[in-house]
Amino acid sequence: MAVITPSRRVRRTPFTQGVEAAGVAGYTVYNHMLLASQFRGLVEDYHHLKKYVQIWDVACERQVQIKGPDARRLVDLLTPRDLAAMRPDRCMYIPVTDQNGGLLNDPVLLQVGPDTYWISIADSDLLLWISAVAACKGFDVNVTEPDVSPLGVQGPRADDLMARLFGETIRDLRFFGVGRFAFQDHSFLIARSGYSKQGGFEIYVEGEENGMPLWQALFDGGADMNVRAGCPNLIERVEAGLLSYGNDMTRENSPLECGLAKYVSPQKLTSCFGWRALAEELKTGPKQMIRPVSINGTVPSCDRPWPVLAGGRQVGQVTSAAYSPDFDTNIAIGMIAASHWDAGTALEVETQDGMRQATVQEHFWI
Repeated sequence: MAVITPSRRVRRTPFTQGVEAAGVAGYTVYNHMLLASQFRGLVEDYHHLKKYVQIWDVACERQVQIKGPDARRLVDLLTPRDLAAMRPDRCMYIPVTDQNGGLLNDPVLLQVGPDTYWISIADSDLLLWISAVAACKGFDVNVTEPDVSPLGVQGPRADDLMARLFGETIRDLRFFGVGRFAFQDHSFLIARSGYSKQGGFEIYVEGEENGMPLWQALFDGGADMNVRAGCPNLIERVEAGLLSYGNDMTRENSPLECGLAKYVSPQKLTSCFGWRALAEELKTGPKQMIRPVSINGTVPSCDRPWPVLAGGRQVGQVTSAAYSPDFDTNIAIGMIAASHWDAGTALEVETQDGMRQATVQEHFWI
């Protein structure tokens, strides 16, 4: 496969030096930045993540900062989720919808100061949408991309490693809890969150110059824990049903189709983008939905959508797939029509290597 040619349009991160020294074996591009895709191989990285602790360069999770007197009004307009429970010591997962109720992004929202919010985005140019909305609505805000680069610490030993650097109180953070913790002469916002089900944290590193000192300190602190550089792992995320924006869902899909109905609040459906379409869909139900699918045989790399068929008619598509060593089956994420999404439904999946038998599952594997 061809390699990625470096350019200023594909940015390095504050941690790229450490990622390269750790022997990165592959990259993808995410929000115009480098994102490692594997180090010692997909399967070895997967087993290590489930047993030890990894440091992830996820600086590509760029922040959109909204600051100003109208910041909360603007944030409320962007999402159908009720934000009444939003506070500085909690972050929230929010779907962001367009005027048709389509999903533009599924970021994490943080309140980082008075009238100041960070939206930690998935892979789409959400800053441009938010800037346009602010300008067209005349909101008194400044929308920028701050010098903030998340660093993930993921895996069963994540608490132990983080406690060594930031103190024992970091263990008290609940899931999606947020706090500021001191490191050397700085303090960083840290959330108990991350793109895996193995447990961990995301450190919002303010200041590019602080990236490598923190990276090195984490490796020094975890030397006896078999700490390694890592990255979001395809096998582990499909097992867990963690969706990838731009891959498993796009703006052609609604939050309900993506299984995010609990983040669509009926009381918000007069005041957010796409409220008419979302209100109608809440009444009628989605026509298709993300479902876990097991696939027989051997499967190639799922680098393109695979049509899902029933009786020779397309009833969906598979967008992510991998072989799971722990569950000894090919696991997949599919967008499946309501007529065929029930658990146990037999389907066929058309891969680039031929047709495979498949079955809709009751739930994801983790």
